[in-house]
Amino acid sequence: MLTRRQAMTGTLTGLGMLMTRQVLAAPSLAPQPLLIAHRGASALRPEHTLASYAKAISDGADYIEPDLVPTKDGVLVARHESNIAGTTDVALRPEFASRRRTLTIDGTTETGWFTTDFTLAELRTLRARERLPGVRAHNTRYDGHFDVPTFEEVIDFVAAESAARGRVIGLIPEIKNSTHFHKLGHTPEETFLHVLAAHEYTRYCPLEVQSFETANLRQLHGRVQAINPQARLMFLMGERNQHIPDTLRSANPVTFGDLMTVEGLRSVRQYADVIGPSNTDIIPRDASGAWLEPTSLIDDAHGVGLLVHSYTFRPENCFLPAQLRNGEGDNARNPQGSIAEIRRSLDLGLDGFFTDDPAIGRMALGS
Repeated sequence: MLTRRQAMTGTLTGLGMLMTRQVLAAPSLAPQPLLIAHRGASALRPEHTLASYAKAISDGADYIEPDLVPTKDGVLVARHESNIAGTTDVALRPEFASRRRTLTIDGTTETGWFTTDFTLAELRTLRARERLPGVRAHNTRYDGHFDVPTFEEVIDFVAAESAARGRVIGLIPEIKNSTHFHKLGHTPEETFLHVLAAHEYTRYCPLEVQSFETANLRQLHGRVQAINPQARLMFLMGERNQHIPDTLRSANPVTFGDLMTVEGLRSVRQYADVIGPSNTDIIPRDASGAWLEPTSLIDDAHGVGLLVHSYTFRPENCFLPAQLRNGEGDNARNPQGSIAEIRRSLDLGLDGFFTDDPAIGRMALGS
């Protein structure tokens, strides 16, 4: 089973590669859980913008997360989903009004504007907006300030920040909706591998590749490590009763809950090093949002050799368990409640966690 120290530092080979690049400080050997910036510091800046990633790095994130979707011309860009209706100003652009349409993605039907209907040049004309303006009204002051970065631009930005700060910064990209994009004629995994190999930084930096699907993780297993020997693969887990997207058309669709059993986790270990469950799969909540008793998921995963990096800790009352909310309103920031939530999961043995506010995550870690 992998230890916390291995989770933090990667393989000795990876460390050796880092040490030969003396512009970077060697990572700490302390067995501290990883702090992962969820879409950057998305509680403080519009998600998946260079500003959000910059704030996350400044606030002490170990890894930043670019979710990856393709454009019409096959370029990977950083957006949480292909539908950009809520995260860009596309709805305000009359020249693109005719591109609004309805698509079914992984069994869910949605209407909006989709990256696969825009070339990169067209996407460049759009500007990012806050996805949760009702909750994070303070972030709307940045609406229109930033564009949609490509994966390559994110890599270059992180490499530059790493060199300037003298510390290695990890990347934890998620390949989104793989089955859906393959149906549209895209090959996001092949594009992803090509980009990794083309950049010096991604050949040696801490790297963890995520997906909610199993087929592409099996496809990437070994190929990612051939480019970056210390890379890991993470199987993200949705709701227990939700079907895994790449099994939807099979005779016996598999649920995420099926793979949260000991036997299921053992099968995941064949192609992944880490699982990424939601926080509520570790500590469930009742209908009122109050904490229930923790599950055995972390211990079960550790028992078969898997690390556990859970998602997502958010600092606003509306996202916290009922026991930790204060009386300042649903959308109020509650740093102390968020710290308490993170620490309870860490006490259960969590190896790493995604947070929208890395500064609060760093306080929870006591560093």
